[in-house]
Amino acid sequence: MAEDQWTEVDQYFSESLLPSDPTLESALEASATAGLPAISVSRNQGKFLQILAQIVGARSILEIGTLGGYSTIWLARALRAGGHLITLEVDPKHADVAQLNVSRAGLQDVVEIRIGNALETLPQLSAERRGPFDLIFIDADKQNIPTYFEWGLKLSRPGTLIVVDNVVRNGTVLDADSSDPSVQGVRNFIELLGAESRASGAVIQTVGTKGYDGFAIVLVGSAT
Repeated sequence: MAEDQWTEVDQYFSESLLPSDPTLESALEASATAGLPAISVSRNQGKFLQILAQIVGARSILEIGTLGGYSTIWLARALRAGGHLITLEVDPKHADVAQLNVSRAGLQDVVEIRIGNALETLPQLSAERRGPFDLIFIDADKQNIPTYFEWGLKLSRPGTLIVVDNVVRNGTVLDADSSDPSVQGVRNFIELLGAESRASGAVIQTVGTKGYDGFAIVLVGSAT
């Protein structure tokens, strides 16, 4: 019953606050048709990410985990004039779908999709001196979140906002003995964040069409 209510409330807010957007809707449809997993952020979450990017006045955004480009479009629309977004995707099929969705959204000139394992493409970005980024959104495999976060810090500046998705995991994050690599990845990230003197963070728990989960919001250059 609770999950049904979460979904209905989420839909109420989406319908009340977010007008129909054929571009975003077609991105989800294209992803579903291509057989991509239905794990994109929700409409409300996409708008939330867009607002965060607007608050920091983002001119440069890094996204780790593209999928079909749904969150990419939300974030890219928030870029200031002359801005650029780089998004990293390990699966070439996902990247192809995302490229089509981004192009249909008219954002192909501001979005760069890099294909490859992020553990390899992140060092490449650093070597190319692509950064610092104003906002970094981490939404990839959870077992490697600690490493992605460490790279995020390297590619940041004081004032950079780092957002990490799916850190509550339906409450399983509480299980210190979990054999799930995703749970352990989140817990290791939280431990790193708690001890990190270069940044300060908090976790916002969420419920809605995506179930029970949450975001970690990290401000670089703000000591705990």
